[in-house]
Amino acid sequence: MDQVDLIWKNGEFVPWDDAKVHVLSHGLHYGTGVFEGIRAYETERGPAVFRLPEHLDRFEKSAELYYLQMPFGAEQLRTATKELIARNGLTSCYIRPLAFRGYGEMGLYANSAPVDVIIATWPWGAYLGDESAGKGIRAKVSSWRRISPAGAIPHAKASGSYLNSILAKTESANAGYDEAILLDERGFVCEGSGENIFVIRGGEILTPPHTASILDGINRKSVIQIARDLGYTVVERDIARAELYLAEEVFMTGTAAEMVPVREIDDHGIGGPPHPGEIHGRPARARRRVPRVARFRRRRGGRAGRRARRRQARRRGDRLDGRGDRANYPCRLAAGAAVRPCAPGPPTGPPVSS
Repeated sequence: MDQVDLIWKNGEFVPWDDAKVHVLSHGLHYGTGVFEGIRAYETERGPAVFRLPEHLDRFEKSAELYYLQMPFGAEQLRTATKELIARNGLTSCYIRPLAFRGYGEMGLYANSAPVDVIIATWPWGAYLGDESAGKGIRAKVSSWRRISPAGAIPHAKASGSYLNSILAKTESANAGYDEAILLDERGFVCEGSGENIFVIRGGEILTPPHTASILDGINRKSVIQIARDLGYTVVERDIARAELYLAEEVFMTGTAAEMVPVREIDDHGIGGPPHPGEIHGRPARARRRVPRVARFRRRRGGRAGRRARRRQARRRGDRLDGRGDRANYPCRLAAGAAVRPCAPGPPTGPPVSS
């Protein structure tokens, strides 16, 4: 892991090496925490955080589902995230907000234990390897099933739930594969160990529904919107395991992995040659263009540009800030307008969009 200068912890910026917790913290023993994975991308106007409001909304909802009372609101976390990126002087990075029960009480019912919140940023390249987006990955259907909604909450991005993913990922890695694919409790395709999955058959893009115990991925939503904007049919339905082997294309999406094609599953070759397929390639290229919102704003600057953005926002139902910039861009344009980093203290990096 590449170390940077600062981590935001409970409202303060602390040196990386000083961001510590007590060994008897509740979350360390019982997995009582929720987190997010977010990316910021380099643009001509500085770092742009991809869909930060949506990530923080899911963060809050995950905490609520596990009865964690968040001591900071979404807007405070949004401001802290942008300032942290700037103070660390990062042009692109991975962002990890985490809320967990801290030190104060043991036992399974420990509501008096405080909820600590941290945000960390650091440079992190392609999660599944630098060549994964071009060559595709090899995946294995895991013998471990995805956690059931009868025993946990798949829709919450909870720390303890990822033991399930760790088992599947470790099994696939030990067998020589790049990633695992988990089935749900009924035997239908669910997701990767850390990604949502898309299957292309008959020219349609298929993806498992919410009832298949998936995590409702932010990148998943983006790909669905981009694909539909490009004219493709996207169907959310149950997918049988055999359909993976019969697919014309398969690809995975997630914040860490971004968007990668799958070239082989359980030693079955998928589709044609080992490169992004015809359908996967178009949403992938559109997804990679998302952070370039700065160019859009530069071309359409000034009063006329603000009027045009207001008209577009009214048509799309987006919320505007006082300058006519969207406070919540749709996925094709990224999220939000560039803002000045907040006090206290001058940042070391450029302004951050979010």
